[in-house]
Amino acid sequence: MDKKRVVVTGIGAVTPLGNDANTTWDRLIKGESGLNKLTKYESAQFPSEVVAEAKDFDPSVFMDPKDARKMDRFTQFAVAASLMAVKDAKLTIDDSNSHRVGVWIGSGIGGMETYEKQFRMYEKRGHRRVSPFFVPMMIPDMASGQVSITLGARGINSCTVTACASGANSIGDAFKVIQRGDADVMITGGAEAPITEMALAGFSSAKAMSTNPDPKTASRPFDKNRDGFVMGEGSGILILESLDSALARGAHIYAEICGYGATGDAYHVTAPAPEGEGAVRAMKQSLEDAGLKPEEITYMNAHGTSTEYNDKYETIAAKTVFGDHAYKLAISSTKSMTGHLLGAAGGIEALFSVKAIQENVIPPTMNYETPDPECDLDYVPNEARHQEVNAVISTSLGFGGHNVALTFKKYEQ
Repeated sequence: MDKKRVVVTGIGAVTPLGNDANTTWDRLIKGESGLNKLTKYESAQFPSEVVAEAKDFDPSVFMDPKDARKMDRFTQFAVAASLMAVKDAKLTIDDSNSHRVGVWIGSGIGGMETYEKQFRMYEKRGHRRVSPFFVPMMIPDMASGQVSITLGARGINSCTVTACASGANSIGDAFKVIQRGDADVMITGGAEAPITEMALAGFSSAKAMSTNPDPKTASRPFDKNRDGFVMGEGSGILILESLDSALARGAHIYAEICGYGATGDAYHVTAPAPEGEGAVRAMKQSLEDAGLKPEEITYMNAHGTSTEYNDKYETIAAKTVFGDHAYKLAISSTKSMTGHLLGAAGGIEALFSVKAIQENVIPPTMNYETPDPECDLDYVPNEARHQEVNAVISTSLGFGGHNVALTFKKYEQ
């Protein structure tokens, strides 16, 4: 079976750096931070004081307020980002093509805010006062479901839940749907709204989050003094399209998606496998799928969570996969500016990957001040780099041992 070529024709985003893709990208390249002091639950006194909120997000800009009230915040993000991505792609969805347009949007934990609010209502006033929209607002697949309803996309409609790899897995899965000919267009990425009391409490108890009280420096991937990730929220959405479809309608093409690798560690519920063994296999799979040699990759958008083991093992994994080229490879973690959007991380980082290709700019790793002898590669410290970017690999790793690598390259006829 001939594999169809698949390209990116639209992007949309709601992030801690901005409520659209262009604002987010412009601030990212300038090295600006989207992190802020936690004010939403100030009285709770969490050990982690810094988060990365999607600021001034108004769902009524994108949807009827009545519809918005029936959606959790993570779903609102997904609908908003998808509407922007479809508009950016200049894509019309109607009776002539709706059955060939699918949606595949992942979320790591879904509607946590809805769950907490409704459980408190149940405890206080009993089951009769629990909202009839409770379940359809909470479940992780509802981002994909509501996007399908809003846009009238009647092709495959799915959601991958693989913790912090959810967005990347969803993009990879959507890529394969088009590649095998089951759809012409996929609206895909990730969405997450985890800045809630229970999510903060859980990650704090797991000692996974930074306790640095300074929003400017709390997220410091690959730096020797890193002490945990900073929780973020938002959504990143790509429009993937078969090359035939894109050319037929004269669509603008950002880049070509050409490789997808996904593996399991079979090791531990939270810790990565030693030496990044699972990540190594995912990256090798992705490169093989793309038909690219390691030395053809210009830039690696790392998972780079600013945690001790992730950054160390991801560095080892890069050395294993790329060999001598690892020391010539530009690597950065954009989480230094966006925080960690959990299941949405792979969505926005795929978006950053295609923008890097389109604009020949590599985003920096901010707050890189003290080199770690165990993290000794080129992390593009503190300033964006302007250079030719021909191919990018983006990695996402999740609790449960999920490893994903997506490969993108410049589009050529």
